[in-house]
Amino acid sequence: MKKAIYSGTFDPITNGHIDIIQRALKVFDEVIIAVAISKSKQPMFDIDTRVKLVEKACKGLKVKALPFETLLVDFAKKQGVSTIIRGLRAVSDFEYELQMGYANMSLDTKIDTMYLMPTLNNAFVSSSVVREILKFNGCASHLVPPAIIEDLKGYLKCT
Repeated sequence: MKKAIYSGTFDPITNGHIDIIQRALKVFDEVIIAVAISKSKQPMFDIDTRVKLVEKACKGLKVKALPFETLLVDFAKKQGVSTIIRGLRAVSDFEYELQMGYANMSLDTKIDTMYLMPTLNNAFVSSSVVREILKFNGCASHLVPPAIIEDLKGYLKCT
């Protein structure tokens, strides 16, 4: 069984994330969604909520959502996975993601990084954009998976 890891804070999971997950599932039998605890980023949602939102948003897909708070390569090794999936939306993502891919490979030469692009209509969607819209009471329901809209009711000002 071919597995890959797709990591991030998923704060919250967005349609852009789902787009990348679905693309990865065309290549891999299962994708482990590694939800970073990431205290330094001060996430809007706690780790348990983020994992729950990922599970709801990905229901029916061959994924497993797991929290992690280690080096990604160590988490990958523990999961028996050698491919990390990363999404590239724009040129600005490329430099950072390339550096991270090389850094991961320098820590474990068995780790490969596969970069996937979302569809054009999801190219601008990020958790940061969603959080910013929510912060200013805007409507972000079109940017998140329908399965989690009910969970975001307190944050979404529209449906």
